[in-house]
Amino acid sequence: MRKWIQRTVPGRASTHAPVATLGHFIGFALIGAGVAALGFMAQHAPAANASDPAELAPHGQAVKVYLTAICMDWALLYYCWTGVRQRGGTFETLCGGRWGSPRDLLTDLAAAIPFWILLQFAGLFLTSVLGPNSARTVDALLPRSFVEVLLWIAASFTAGICEEIGFRGYVLGQLRAWTGSTAFAVVGQALVFGLFHLYQGWKNVIVISGLGVLFGLLAIWRKNLRANILSHALMDLWEGWLKFLVWA
Repeated sequence: MRKWIQRTVPGRASTHAPVATLGHFIGFALIGAGVAALGFMAQHAPAANASDPAELAPHGQAVKVYLTAICMDWALLYYCWTGVRQRGGTFETLCGGRWGSPRDLLTDLAAAIPFWILLQFAGLFLTSVLGPNSARTVDALLPRSFVEVLLWIAASFTAGICEEIGFRGYVLGQLRAWTGSTAFAVVGQALVFGLFHLYQGWKNVIVISGLGVLFGLLAIWRKNLRANILSHALMDLWEGWLKFLVWA
């Protein structure tokens, strides 16, 4: 990102410095391992939805799940920020800058919307290549009532902000600094991103990792996460709510 902390080695090109310490990143990895383990157990535990064993949970738990997801995302972002702050960084260290004018927002929307369309085609392609998925789904948890829709919108924008800053800001920045390889950093953060979604099953982990690669490339191209945040939020809004309005 343009405003990631940098160090300059005399006589050599400027290189990106880690945004946080190794110990802090290990803590992030342990959090990720815990989230992945919980997701794996959720997929393999006795069916929580007796009326439909193919569902991960009954619809009655939707509000609880939304609120839990929102809290977990903000907690993860806070953890990333504490590591950056310890090294004298700011949120701009992670996200590359905020919107400074309506023109900035329109410019990022002009990038985010076509990218979101690309994500849709990429997701469909990966899903078709992988074939039928036997994992339990979260379809029963999609919003139905007015309150649930409002919470879904909040959860979608929370995911757009927190997950993009966490994975494309923190993780990508760390891996890029330590390895000196942008390609490795993009792939690495995508795999971590996918594993955080293990509750959706292994095939969906592969699909989400593939989308994570595209998100990483967008972040490198744009040199900030603003378009990432918009397209991520739009993706979640579409998959969980908007497409059902359009296709109803």
